[in-house]
Parts: sequence; structure tokens; C-alpha cells
Amino acid sequence: MSAKLLITFNAGSSTVKIGLFSVEGRHLEPVGKGMIDFRSTPLRFQFLEGSQHVDVELKAQPGEELDEVLSEAFNHLAGHYRLDCLAAIGHRVVHGGDIFSGPVLVDEGSLRQMEALVPLAPLHQPQALRLIRAIRRLRPDLRQTASFDTSFHRTNSDLVRRFALPRALHERGIKRYGFHGLSYAFIAGELARNWPQLASGKVIAAHLGSGASLCAMQDGGSVDTSMGFSTLDGVPMATRCGALDAGVLLHLLSQEGMPVAVLEDMLYHRSGLLGASGISADSRDLLASEAPEAREALDLFTLRVAGEAARLAATMGGLDAMVFTAGIGEHQPAIRADICSRLMWLGIDLDPAANAANQSIITSAASRIPVIIIATDEEQVIATDALRVLMR
Repeated sequence: MSAKLLITFNAGSSTVKIGLFSVEGRHLEPVGKGMIDFRSTPLRFQFLEGSQHVDVELKAQPGEELDEVLSEAFNHLAGHYRLDCLAAIGHRVVHGGDIFSGPVLVDEGSLRQMEALVPLAPLHQPQALRLIRAIRRLRPDLRQTASFDTSFHRTNSDLVRRFALPRALHERGIKRYGFHGLSYAFIAGELARNWPQLASGKVIAAHLGSGASLCAMQDGGSVDTSMGFSTLDGVPMATRCGALDAGVLLHLLSQEGMPVAVLEDMLYHRSGLLGASGISADSRDLLASEAPEAREALDLFTLRVAGEAARLAATMGGLDAMVFTAGIGEHQPAIRADICSRLMWLGIDLDPAANAANQSIITSAASRIPVIIIATDEEQVIATDALRVLMR
């Protein structure tokens, strides 16, 4: 394969992150990163390559179909790159269920299977599928691949994945799947490259961003994770509730008559840090605020993260290292310090200066358990997966 370009799409519920890579043989080289934010009016397309920053308004309007949005974004990219040299487009797809154990080439069969999983991830799955369909219409000649967030957790045991519900429901797919798998796959790879002695042990990775979860990894594979059937589970997030007593849902539905759509909106968009503080979903705003509600929301977040870390350590029967990643995990020393202080009993001894400077290792020499910061790169994983599929 001669030098070509490869584009990745990392679709969230309201944004799409875009990665551009140069491909030569089996080698990938990052070229630039961009984003389309569907919450902004008008839509904006931002792209960063080195010191060059493109920030343009899009005339296209977001709708059910994304053909015009993508066509306009591609036209802007075509002013800087030869898009006729595109080798493929790789996508992050949140849910692969029990169907996909790794990345796949998108064809009619795999697309139908992905569409069948929409009920399991109704806010995230459709966005990726809309992108895939739009590209199929715009560039039917272009190969597309899909990488699944759930695939990394396929190594979880049946016991870990099971709810204490009637067994027939488990057989119908009501089980724990886990998410943020592309991020955890990147972390596992970075550990193997830079800290191989830790990578072979028992590690907890905390992906703390707008969405947040933790993963217990042993020998580089997932053995347990905080998110379960949906992306609502586990620790509180920016606007998502995290683990919640099912009785609360029954009460809101049956006693208060809350419509399902209103309940869904509250759980996904009006809970988490935003709901607990009543101020903001952004941890930076809460850290800067003097309001007691802001402090309480952050304390609730760090309490739950530390508690989940302890649970995952119990699953593995010990802990050899902990990793922080994603926006909060990589850039918020105060939140990391609060979490680590709650885990001192595990043998964590934080180095305040290293933590404040966001160094790669933020624990002291006396710490029994090293705590590491690793910047995640889901786009790199998507691109690597896509190239692997193309090389088959």
C-alpha cells in the first residue's frame, strides 16, 4: 500500500471527533485532529494540524441525515489534503454486544447487526450509524471499518457480566457489557510499551472525562469494569447519574408518573455533576466555585470513584498500579489527589509536586502502588484497527 490517508470518526452523543492519519505500508502517522460539535449554532468544524488551526462555520444544518454536514467538512479538508488518496474511514461504534469481538469491515451484514444493537445504546449507537450511512452515500467506493467499545471487555467472565435477575434475561442479552474499551485498549498498549512489569500485573485504569468509568485489567485484558448494561452505570459523570437504586426509577415512574422520555433525559443529561451541584457539568467550573454544592458534587464524584476502585481491586484480589486518563484524569490534580487520599489504605502515597505538574508518575518512591497518568488516544486505536482490517 502506497502512502495514503485514513480518517477516523469518534462519535459521541453530541460531538464527532475526527482523526487524520498518513498510511504507508503498515505504518500510521498522526496528521491532525478535528471535531464537529452538534450542540453549537451554527455548526463549527475545527481542525488542528501542528500549529495550524482551522475553525470554520458550516452552512449545513444538522438533521437526521448527515450527508451535507460531512460533505462540507470533507470540502474543507480537501483544501489541505488529497482526499482522493483516502484508504478508508474507521469508526468508533459504542456497542458490539456479544456479536463483535474485534474490529470489522462495514458491509451490509455487519451494518444490519450494528443497527440491531441500537436499543442497547439509543443515544450513542445511532450517531455512529448515521455517519457510516452518510459516507456510504457520499463515497460508496470507500471502505469503512468499525471498532467497538464493548469488545475490550469480552474477556470478562460470565460471573462478572451477570445481573442477579432471572436467568432468561441474561440469555436475552440483559448483562454487563462495559464501555470506553478503545481507551482502555490504548492504555493497555502504553503500559506494555513503557511499564511492562506493571502491564502483566493487576491494574485499575480510571477513564475520567465527561463520561467516566473504571476498568480492572490483568495481564493487559479486562476482567471487570464499572459500566454495565448501559453508559449510565458506575460512577457519576458530567451529566449522567452513575449507579442508581432501581427502586428510584420504579418510584419516579409509578408514584410520580414521570414519562419515560423525561426520565431518560434526566438520567443522561441532567444528573451527574450537573445534577448534584445544580451549577455545572464541568469539573473546572466546580473547582473554581466557592459554592458548597460544587464541593459536595466533587466529593460525591471522588467518593464513588474511589469506592469503585476498591471494588475492582477486590475482583482482582489485589492491585499493582493505577492509571488516570481522559480529560479529568489527565488534567485535574485536585480531583486525582482526592481520589488517591481515599485510597491511601491500599498503599498509595501521592507526591503532591508530581501530581500538580501532571507528571507521568504522581506517587512517591515510598508508595506501594504506583499511580500513572497516561493520555488516551482512541483515534489511534480506531486507525490501527482499521489498518489491521484492511491488511487482512
